[in-house]
Amino acid sequence: MSTLAIPSPAKINLFLRVVGKRANGFHDIVTLMCRVDLFDTVTLSFDKPSISVHCVHPGVPEGETNTAFKAAALFFEAVSRDDGAGISIEKVIPVAAGLGGGSSNAAAVLMGLNEHYGFPLNDKELMDMGLKVGADVPFFLFRHTAVARGVGEHLEPFDRMPPFWAVLVSPKSQISTAWAYEHLNLRLTNCEENYMVSEFLEDLSKLKGLLCNDLEQVTVEKLPEINAIKKALLDLGARGALMSGSGPTVFGLFETLQEASQAFRRVQHLRRWDTFLVKSLLP
Repeated sequence: MSTLAIPSPAKINLFLRVVGKRANGFHDIVTLMCRVDLFDTVTLSFDKPSISVHCVHPGVPEGETNTAFKAAALFFEAVSRDDGAGISIEKVIPVAAGLGGGSSNAAAVLMGLNEHYGFPLNDKELMDMGLKVGADVPFFLFRHTAVARGVGEHLEPFDRMPPFWAVLVSPKSQISTAWAYEHLNLRLTNCEENYMVSEFLEDLSKLKGLLCNDLEQVTVEKLPEINAIKKALLDLGARGALMSGSGPTVFGLFETLQEASQAFRRVQHLRRWDTFLVKSLLP
């Protein structure tokens, strides 16, 4: 095949606790992540003399700092091939918004190259490689709702997630994950691991007690409108609302498409935020 298109989904963090900071500067976390059906499209073109990245979004670098570029370079090194690939990224997921778009793109490249070359690497090898690119890349390679620990490398499948619809609301601002962690005060984190109860998730009615993100207050101090978005979603009937990852995207959870669609239309009319209607990708 000369080209291969790979869908690249977003994720949301329904829980994010920062446990501590390592000597190397990275943070240990516990987070519950679920993919949603908001997709970028990553298209690989083969038989190229070198690796290249093309994306029209002004916030996406096209050189060696791009996560997709890094993923391709690591793959070719691992399989001892001096090949190249053209990587085209059609962005739909907001950039630097707490939805994992860059990590998802890198995972898509690794999966696509592995398929093209006849699956020379197993899942663990791909996930170990993905961790070198970014902490969330292994999750997207895992392809399952999961609890992630460490810096994101220890993944456990989470099978008790009920299906849900969500409205994603993203302010027209970008937040660097590194910035959020740099400004985090570990003494002020307050999320408790209350999601591991065996009877926990049967429906969305129990989710409100789960939703917690230690990074939310950090980002709120820079973008107070996050609180306004949460209130708007809750006023429109969301069963719970939370900032995802390092933000600034906020999601509101709904049990039915009808409820979510009504809220989506109301928020969309405000026009000052980017708004998306999505469904969970389970398991």
